[in-house]
Amino acid sequence: MILYPAIDLKDGQCVRLLRGEMEAATVFGDDPAAQAASFEAAGCEWVHLVDLNGAFAGQPVNASAVEAILARVTVPCQLGGGIRDMATIEAWLAKGLSRVILGTVAVENPALVREAALAFPGKVAVGIDARNGRVATKGWAHETDVMVTDLARSFEDAGVAAIIYTDIDRDGAMQGPNIAATEALARAVSIPVIASGGVSSMADLIALRDTNVIAGAISGRALYDGAIDLATALKSLKP
Repeated sequence: MILYPAIDLKDGQCVRLLRGEMEAATVFGDDPAAQAASFEAAGCEWVHLVDLNGAFAGQPVNASAVEAILARVTVPCQLGGGIRDMATIEAWLAKGLSRVILGTVAVENPALVREAALAFPGKVAVGIDARNGRVATKGWAHETDVMVTDLARSFEDAGVAAIIYTDIDRDGAMQGPNIAATEALARAVSIPVIASGGVSSMADLIALRDTNVIAGAISGRALYDGAIDLATALKSLKP
């Protein structure tokens, strides 16, 4: 199972939100590129990036911070937030991103996901953010009637590289991930599923790994707070 350290970007800074609330942002640093470099130095295989402002604006906002990260590290990076058209997808991949994450647009324009996944094999992931099993979009501000499993299954034949599943009510709360829901989703689809939201201890990571069906886990606040030591966790998760 791959551990993805997370850098959430708001106004050019590294922050963590509590349950997706922009007003509940805790700033952890003002040099995202240095933070990414420290994650790389600890041995991570990937870095997970989120343009929080972009998720609400519907277009990239923290591009300069993302570009600085891409210039600083050699490990692959994936980015979500405000990526809602082919031109933006193409631009980010041309700048060196290894994977774009499509969230809101996966609900509103699933044809774009299919087009992008076909054009850029292995470089397009779908981000599914949910409350009580229902998908939320537009920076989690809008709740839909779409069920998580139904949305995931609709992309089974699209060639997407991964599904990043976030339980919004667990995100940033340090209360543990929704292992049952994440495992159920991973068993329901053949697409690799990455767990996000609430990963707050080594025990959480071990529990996710031990499902034997979850492909990855994203952690942010626990790394910044010191609840998880990244280097130790990476060693522990190696097969």
